[in-house]
Amino acid sequence: MSVLYDVSDNIAVITIDRQEALNALNADVLAGLEQALSRAQNDPDVYVLVITGAGRAFVAGADIAQMKDFTPQKALAFGAYGNAVFSKIEELEKPVIAAVNGFALGGGCELALACDIRLASEKAKFGQPETGLGITPGFGGTQRLPRVVGLSKAKEMIFTAQNIDAQEALRCGLVSNVLPADQLMGAAMDMAGKIAKNAQIAVRHAKSAIRNGMQADIRTGTGHEAQAFALCFATDDQKNAMEAFVNKEKPGAFKNI
Repeated sequence: MSVLYDVSDNIAVITIDRQEALNALNADVLAGLEQALSRAQNDPDVYVLVITGAGRAFVAGADIAQMKDFTPQKALAFGAYGNAVFSKIEELEKPVIAAVNGFALGGGCELALACDIRLASEKAKFGQPETGLGITPGFGGTQRLPRVVGLSKAKEMIFTAQNIDAQEALRCGLVSNVLPADQLMGAAMDMAGKIAKNAQIAVRHAKSAIRNGMQADIRTGTGHEAQAFALCFATDDQKNAMEAFVNKEKPGAFKNI
């Protein structure tokens, strides 16, 4: 199997494992990733997801050997499918952390961009090399990258097809932290554990409000936030946690109801 799935302590770890091709994305890998995402979404015991790659790559891109003979019609279908899978990550109600262990190029960079939080190994490399291959990014790079790093930096990366290292990714806001390679997964799991300890209904409403607000003007966005805020007051978790706070007591574990 090219996509591995493991759950422990309310955290699902999805590992792209096609090391002979540096974890390049073909139709089978995308299908495996889609199935793993559905599995995590439908499992009530999964609160947070971590996506990473096996070996020395996160995902080195889409599979050029598979794509090189595509007709425009096949390319359109493949791009649409990749975009659908990556949109599923973005729209998943549960937070998703990308633990970028190595090459995150083309489709790999786009996969990381679809995640909520990106952590990088010092060995990580990011890039959108598609214009050097005669194509454009096809799995959301022209849309998500400018939203994350700004127009100028995104255009620079896409037009020049040049890679950036982990420290440059940190400077431009593509990732939120850079860690030694042997500490990356530990840091990702630690962050996932901190998220998992919080009230999951609130976490999911917060993710939804952020996602919807980023696609709207500020007034519409604050409307999404107000609705998310209000819905939390229908939960036992809000009542119990605030009651404990007022009484200067330590709140108990959230029951997510």
